[in-house]
Amino acid sequence: MIECMLAAPSSGSGKTALACALLAALQKRGLAPCAFKCGPDYIDPMFHRSVLGVESHNLDLFLCGEDAARTLYARHAAGHGAAVVEGVMGFYDGVGGVTARASAWHVARTLDLPVLLVLRPRGASLTLAAQVRGLLAFRQPSHIAGILLNDCSAMLAQSLAPMLEQETGVPVLGYLPHMPEAVFGSRHLGLYTAAEIDGLAARIGALAAQLEQSVDMPRLLALCGRRTADGAGRERKAPARKQAARIAVARDEAFCFAYAETLESLRDAGAELVFFSPVHDAALPGGAGGLYLPGGYPELYAGQLSQNAAMRRAVRRAVEAGLPTVAECGGFLYLGQSLEGEDGAVHPMAGALPGAGVRRQKLVRFGYAQLTARADSLLLRAGETVPVHEFHYWDSTENGAAFNAQKPATGRSWTCGFAGPALYAAFPHLYFAGRPQLAERFVRAAAAFQSGR
Repeated sequence: MIECMLAAPSSGSGKTALACALLAALQKRGLAPCAFKCGPDYIDPMFHRSVLGVESHNLDLFLCGEDAARTLYARHAAGHGAAVVEGVMGFYDGVGGVTARASAWHVARTLDLPVLLVLRPRGASLTLAAQVRGLLAFRQPSHIAGILLNDCSAMLAQSLAPMLEQETGVPVLGYLPHMPEAVFGSRHLGLYTAAEIDGLAARIGALAAQLEQSVDMPRLLALCGRRTADGAGRERKAPARKQAARIAVARDEAFCFAYAETLESLRDAGAELVFFSPVHDAALPGGAGGLYLPGGYPELYAGQLSQNAAMRRAVRRAVEAGLPTVAECGGFLYLGQSLEGEDGAVHPMAGALPGAGVRRQKLVRFGYAQLTARADSLLLRAGETVPVHEFHYWDSTENGAAFNAQKPATGRSWTCGFAGPALYAAFPHLYFAGRPQLAERFVRAAAAFQSGR
């Protein structure tokens, strides 16, 4: 099996473009690759899915821990001939930016993966060798097995490759030149979503074709060929699923940030997931015992969400009637009284919760946190703590006080969220794969609601 991680010294090095190119090249070779993303990012896996036509999965060691990450990797790599893991931020950048915990390196160490280091020269030459040597020495083992040069001309690559190999002992496998196809626009915290980029398939196809020309693929495949006796590539069967309840899941252009692993955890707990669109549909799916409103970009579609008054009424009435509901980030904003759109206009929302969604000029409470319940509720019991992640430029005038949240690195804390026997609504994103009991509690409540108990 071919296994590797693509990592870089910093964000902006082109990991996603290279990962997509490599996935497409591996797929063309008949290796049926699968993809993973380090950290809590929702957007990069969308690009992987656009290449493969299959799910890409997150591996986040803060949200789920090492044992769960190994299980997730084994489960989803099973049956594939190749697995490509895309790193996050700089190679050693972990929780709080001051530890290596949950960094790309931590994931590589946990899964024992060879790392292909993506370097973008940007006005440096010999200094790149010093940078690589520092990365090699900073933690042991570094797992760095090869170098890929990105946004680098053929002439410069011809000059850099022998120098880097001589100075660092790490093989340079090739390069990608500057290509307009590799430029994916950004918004807020990351790239535009895959669905928003015109001609993405053609772009990735061009990148893959170039990769085949300027990267030594046989050498790369030999370097990343792995034994499977340690269990990394062995078949891992999913738990047997006994259908217990239907859960309506918002999925459209406004609500597109749901972890594949969270949806999978709900299915493992017995949920039948029924997808619907708050933008386009007029009613919730019939017979649902639960409602999941994940994050996304509701602020970009605030006008359309508001114009769909029938859906707003249906959601408000369902929440008021006690339908077990989980609403994270964008879903939380949708349940509020109103939402300021990206254009500054204010639009009515579902009105199931107090507060207005308003735009801020900077990130609000960004990053990892520990969330502790102040009382028993749908998902959490009093005093129970779970890891969460936040990233948003919008805030609410009424954030609630059902939970205490605390930053693991700085200790900064705040209260947030609304909760009850049938509700979790807050900005923090949950990761059910790290705490399967959350999915089980949600499904049990949905089954009870369906049966009228």
